[in-house]
Amino acid sequence: MQIDLLYLVPILALFGFLYHLITRKNDYFHDKPIPSLACKPVFGSMGPLILRKVAFADFVTGIYNKFPAAKVFGMFDFLTPLFVIRDPELIKQVAVTDFDHFVDHQPLFGNSKYDHPDILVGKSLFTLTGQRWKNMRATLSPAFTGSKMRLMFELISECSESAVRHYLAEAEAKGPQQYEMKDVFGRFSNDVIASCAFGLKVDSLKDPQNEFYLSGKKMVNFNSTDTLLRIVSMRLFPWLMSKLGIDVIDGKLNKYFSKLILSAIQLRESQGIVRHDMVNLLIQARKGTLKHQQEKDQNEGFATVDESDVGKAQIQTTLTDSEMVAQCLIFFLAGFDTVSTCLLFLTYELAINPEVQQKLYEEIEETNAQLGGKSITYDVLQKMKYMDMAVSEALRKWPPGPAIDRECVKTYKMKTSDGLEFTVDKGTALWIPIHALHHDPKYFPNPERFDPERFSDERKGSIVNGTYLPFGIGPRNCIGSRFALSEVKTIIYHLLLNFSLERTSKTEVPPVLIKGMGDVIPENGVHLEFRPRKN
Repeated sequence: MQIDLLYLVPILALFGFLYHLITRKNDYFHDKPIPSLACKPVFGSMGPLILRKVAFADFVTGIYNKFPAAKVFGMFDFLTPLFVIRDPELIKQVAVTDFDHFVDHQPLFGNSKYDHPDILVGKSLFTLTGQRWKNMRATLSPAFTGSKMRLMFELISECSESAVRHYLAEAEAKGPQQYEMKDVFGRFSNDVIASCAFGLKVDSLKDPQNEFYLSGKKMVNFNSTDTLLRIVSMRLFPWLMSKLGIDVIDGKLNKYFSKLILSAIQLRESQGIVRHDMVNLLIQARKGTLKHQQEKDQNEGFATVDESDVGKAQIQTTLTDSEMVAQCLIFFLAGFDTVSTCLLFLTYELAINPEVQQKLYEEIEETNAQLGGKSITYDVLQKMKYMDMAVSEALRKWPPGPAIDRECVKTYKMKTSDGLEFTVDKGTALWIPIHALHHDPKYFPNPERFDPERFSDERKGSIVNGTYLPFGIGPRNCIGSRFALSEVKTIIYHLLLNFSLERTSKTEVPPVLIKGMGDVIPENGVHLEFRPRKN
């Protein structure tokens, strides 16, 4: 019996310690004057999402609707207490006015506090924290201004025209064809990023098995079991994952993309090659010659976010090779997913709402006629009002990111407009439930209806500030909104000029989204027919 006890006591002690570790914050919200979701072991309140029982967008809207009278409520992201902000005024307060308390993201893709030479995503703009993030944002933000987009626009337009020529050739040879939109726009986005961020000429339609596309597709697959395990491990044991040098992206993929970028940089610096793309801008940033320029007054679309004073600060910082690679990688991850997802749902909505598609086509046809045979330009694209209305509405109904997060970096006294006061402790997190806000009938009546007129000159002024957030809010908003919108509008311009988009027997209405924390895309894809127009 004594021998058995020698084994039993430490085992019970270990289980007791683990139980204490897992449950020690379970009563965090009990003394807060706000409602909260129950906390379950390990996953906290996130179990249905982590275990792939519900789609990310549906999860966000579901928890948002549980407390319709609350301005903020609590839940648990694994073991971390998390405040979900429902009130637009409170959203602006924490994301803009009191941004200094909520500078960082949660360490979803690694933690820059635990540096390791083999971990690249942790050095990216999205993951960096504190002053390191501020320095990097100020260094990179001049690369994403309207003037830089004008220079890069030719590359985007070239990829768009090439893609449409491919589909026209297929239609001429075989008649109208059906395509799955995620595949169509995944390949298009891949080629644009290859050209604009890596300086490569890739045609993923003519060469569907090219190495760059296949490697990129693996990199953005966040629904794979391996990637999900990496993300969960980084959330629970960031110091251990960093010590082991395990990145959210597979090591072989990191090495492949690193070699591409560093070879391009070396070639250009040694031969004085200048190409108006991201590699060139990063080289300028490293030399300290990339500066903010005075921008002419230009309406670049309702969804475009403005740069804050943080991004406009004059900061000199030297980019290392790994930091340059990391920015290209995150540009790929963010650009590939955001653009292809927006296009996927925009073309779906145009196909099932033919009256909207017709109105957009008429604007495109009129613009094309005014160009008199010349190619579309960045500035002409910005003047297309209905194009912007349709894209803005697609981003409202189908935002690529159902929620955005912030981490509290110093203790904060939160006060709501209805008189509640409570403490948000350092290390806790916030969620801004974008998908739920975009589908709240209080802010967007009849939210399931695809209605570009919400963003007309007459109506867009009534949209409540803090309720439309496809590219985030505050100094930590998406740095690439101009690039993403240019990419979306350019391919839609060329595509609708030459094709009408038609639903088929395989078009699922409404689409059922993939369950889990990964991509917000339909489980069965979106299948449409490209029918050539008789111009």
